[in-house]
Amino acid sequence: MRLVLALILVVYGTFSNASERFITIASTTSTQNSGLYDYLLPIFTATTGIEVRVVAVGTGQALKIAQNGDADALLVHHRPSEDAFLAMGYGIERRDVMYNDFIIVGPKADPAGVSNQENAINGLEAIAQHASLFISRGDESGTHKRESEMWALAGISPNGDWYREIGAGMGAALNMASSVDAYTISDRGTWLSFNNKGTLEMLLAGDAALFNPYGIILVNPQKHPHVKIDLARTFSDWIVSDEAQKIIGAFTIQNMQLFCPNAKSPKASDGVCPTSVPMQK
Repeated sequence: MRLVLALILVVYGTFSNASERFITIASTTSTQNSGLYDYLLPIFTATTGIEVRVVAVGTGQALKIAQNGDADALLVHHRPSEDAFLAMGYGIERRDVMYNDFIIVGPKADPAGVSNQENAINGLEAIAQHASLFISRGDESGTHKRESEMWALAGISPNGDWYREIGAGMGAALNMASSVDAYTISDRGTWLSFNNKGTLEMLLAGDAALFNPYGIILVNPQKHPHVKIDLARTFSDWIVSDEAQKIIGAFTIQNMQLFCPNAKSPKASDGVCPTSVPMQK
């Protein structure tokens, strides 16, 4: 009887330990929609035995989830919000993971002449001046936050029938822009993986104001003692390792690279994400 009980306890302990070998990451819809996680995370799990469960929402919501202790780590793309999260003590050990860029897309006819503008701010000014239909995510995501910052730099408070906030993710915003021939701002990764472009085209890119870095932050165990800090740190160590960085850099759609390894400030002569061009064979 004792032997049977001992075996039961061993088996139970094995399953219990196995069930705890996962972490939850609050992350962005843009990263999820790009397909990167489906490509990257199985390799990490095969290497470490740690499952990664992604809660994909806008950056603002991801920060709230992590702040509440409902995630073990955070992977988002709005540096001012990330710095505030760290300053409040909710996160520790931020690391640069990768970068790409934001782009302005719109109908091929380009009624506002965005493609003729020198930079992104001028592009938004042209859209506002022509009252051309613009779709905003309006969801406090990293993309929405960057859009709002650029409107502010342009000295414009967008409102009126031409400006529509939809409170939804990047895929939904692109779908709506495609259906009504409107302008919008997208991250390059989601745009390249988006299959319902209709008449939409990429009209403006390569401006330093559109630089889009992604960082990983561990949730502070002093704020939330239940977080799996050791497993989360294992993931953080891995995703910035040479192995993972090569995998990120090799992730392509239609021979286009979606993310550049290890975020860094772009050189003025390089554009924003110089590797986000057709890959050379």
